[in-house]
Amino acid sequence: MITVENLTKRYGGFTAVDDISFEVRPGSVVGFLGPNGAGKSTAMRMMTGLTPPTSGRATILGQPYRDLHNPGRQVGVMLDASAQHPGRTGREVLRVAAVSIGVTKARVEEALALVGLTDEEAGRRVRNYSLGMRQRLGIAAALLGEPQVLVLDEPANGLDPQGIHWMRGLLRRFADGGGTVLLSSHLLHEVQIVADDLVMIGRGRIVAMGSKEELLSRGGTAVSSTDDGRLAQLLQAADVPVTRTGSGLVVEAEPRVVGEIAARESVVLLELRSGGSEGLEEMFLGLTAATSREGDAA
Repeated sequence: MITVENLTKRYGGFTAVDDISFEVRPGSVVGFLGPNGAGKSTAMRMMTGLTPPTSGRATILGQPYRDLHNPGRQVGVMLDASAQHPGRTGREVLRVAAVSIGVTKARVEEALALVGLTDEEAGRRVRNYSLGMRQRLGIAAALLGEPQVLVLDEPANGLDPQGIHWMRGLLRRFADGGGTVLLSSHLLHEVQIVADDLVMIGRGRIVAMGSKEELLSRGGTAVSSTDDGRLAQLLQAADVPVTRTGSGLVVEAEPRVVGEIAARESVVLLELRSGGSEGLEEMFLGLTAATSREGDAA
């Protein structure tokens, strides 16, 4: 269980994380999503005791991370797969970690096998690893202590399609076995497949939260036309909420309502579909449009 309560982090006059609250239950995978700079990594660093919060609190298994007895045996953390000693071999990296948390050399070999690093790869210096291999080594380190909770920041970064498929299965099996997973990722399709619940943040604040099915079902209507600007004005004039996205509009109304307004004003529609079919990416773009860097530049 991870519990985040009114968590806030300020750096001078800048608020990186602004009063966020949510839970990650045992047996579930929660996707933690937001544009670059939204505050995801800062929030995860506060959860894992690396950054002190300005206010609020985060607990894992009922306690602040710093108060856990031997946290490496209870919480598996991967926030930066590149933060590994480049002069050590992959096996040496895990053996040092094993000594610090009190697990055996045999568990090191089990973790290497679990993430698919061969004996030859485990004997290479980390400086010679590809990004995907570093990711696998970081995940092996997170799993080393057989934890109950995983906190992973962009774990699929650098993995090839086969590796991403493997990652999805590993996380699903971990959660189905009663584990708790908080997963930050920009690979929205993969999150949509594996996550049970979603938490979306923009500029440090939560913009949407709930089960995947609930959020996708209320995604509104996706529409594009030969003149999206005019269509948006017409919809707003009819008191229909509209959000601009990179591929058109997301409208908080039934497709029939949008179609009738467009037809009445002779706006040619190129696409019109319900939000349930749009998938996570369109919903994400619609909800975070006002908080993304692209939104600032538009």
